[in-house]
Amino acid sequence: MRDLPARLRELLLETGYTLDGVRERLGTVAATALAREETTPALRATRDGDPLGTLIRLWWLGAPVEAPDWLPVDPLVEAGLLAVQDGLVSAKVHLQPWETGGYVVSDRKVRPGDPALREDHVVGAGGASANLAQLVSRRPAGRVLDLGTGCGVQVLHLAERAREIVATDVNRRALRMARLSWALSGIDGVDARQGSLFEPVEGERFDLVVSNPPFVISPRGRFTYRESGFEADGFCRDLVRLAPRFLSQGGTCQLLANWLHVEGEDWRDRVGGWLAGTGCDGWVVQRDVQDPAEYAELWLRDAAEQGTPRYRELYDDWLGWFEAMKVTGIGFGWITLHDSGSLDPVVRVEELGQRVELPVGGYVDEVLASVGVAHRLTDEELLGARLVLAEGVVEERTGPPGAEDPSRIVLRQTRGLCRTVRVGTVEAALAGVCDGDYPLGPLLAAIAELTDQDASDLRVRAPEALRPLIAEGFFHISTA
Repeated sequence: MRDLPARLRELLLETGYTLDGVRERLGTVAATALAREETTPALRATRDGDPLGTLIRLWWLGAPVEAPDWLPVDPLVEAGLLAVQDGLVSAKVHLQPWETGGYVVSDRKVRPGDPALREDHVVGAGGASANLAQLVSRRPAGRVLDLGTGCGVQVLHLAERAREIVATDVNRRALRMARLSWALSGIDGVDARQGSLFEPVEGERFDLVVSNPPFVISPRGRFTYRESGFEADGFCRDLVRLAPRFLSQGGTCQLLANWLHVEGEDWRDRVGGWLAGTGCDGWVVQRDVQDPAEYAELWLRDAAEQGTPRYRELYDDWLGWFEAMKVTGIGFGWITLHDSGSLDPVVRVEELGQRVELPVGGYVDEVLASVGVAHRLTDEELLGARLVLAEGVVEERTGPPGAEDPSRIVLRQTRGLCRTVRVGTVEAALAGVCDGDYPLGPLLAAIAELTDQDASDLRVRAPEALRPLIAEGFFHISTA
């Protein structure tokens, strides 16, 4: 039994049951239909009975198959992964290839008409898992904590750049499946512990903490994989406030979260308040907002409760609960904390609805550094600094044909977070000449002479205008 994961991994690879293999076999039409929870095209694409088609049916689609002689059925039944009835083999878990080249084991995906979820249901890797993996910093880390590991998918992304990984979850079944995910992916040495929030690691510190927590905001905690039982968005709030106690100097915590939009309250103040007093630099990004009805529908559909006898009752209860709290919307996004060691921490809270360059983890450290530098440099230090226009920034000018001056100048990032900002002629002129060769002060003096402005006045006004552009990554401070 000990070598079963290794035997199964070898079999999966030999048959081509990889992410690329499944995509190629299903094709665009069947894969797109699966995203709509329609399995018929995928079943048609895998009906030949060959090994790859059989594994896709068995592990991905959850369809019973005739027992193949090349599959170690008896050991897999003994391990609780398969069941046999009337000569047909069916999967008791969902086993999917993942983008890292590994495999993720979870409970089977629920679809309309399936039995109700058990409370300790272990959800598979999906959009939120991929979202977090794209966000997490790519720099090497010593000790890493995956808080709320679930099926263990974040460990697959972290294994190559972490010296030591601790993974926790309140759900004992989740830890069992996570261990199997890691074994099938060729990952060993993960320290898995059961418990809520930071209880299993009390007194320890980590260079990196990542979490795709149970952030769903609902009237009551019915499913451990998505709901904590805390009031409203209190779980994510407490997670943010507690995290700094468990970060090493220079450490980072990155997580996904939901937060409430409440009538008469700015959501930025609500979430920014979570980070205030942590002693860490912080970056909060809202990526999406749903109204209360959309949100309730999403998570009722997630649990395959749409169309069930209780659907209307659960839906009405959820909306009534939101109404009592005067909730106008629910935000979703990223939260990053960094223990920079500064006595003057800075928190940036913003909304980014546009497409961004992936992975964000490839440049998230630069984002945090830019926010910190823009906040902490004095005016005199900034005037003495050598600015460099960030790579991929382009300028767009708009105005009537033939006009001497544009009516609108915009700087646009074609890389990274792809922000756009409207600027004045001074900032635009700096964008054209900032290459790190000269300090800002002399450049401003030259621009003042060319534009017939008062040089002293421009030195006073420029730092305030440039700080946001540095914080947002349009300009960098040269260290050469």
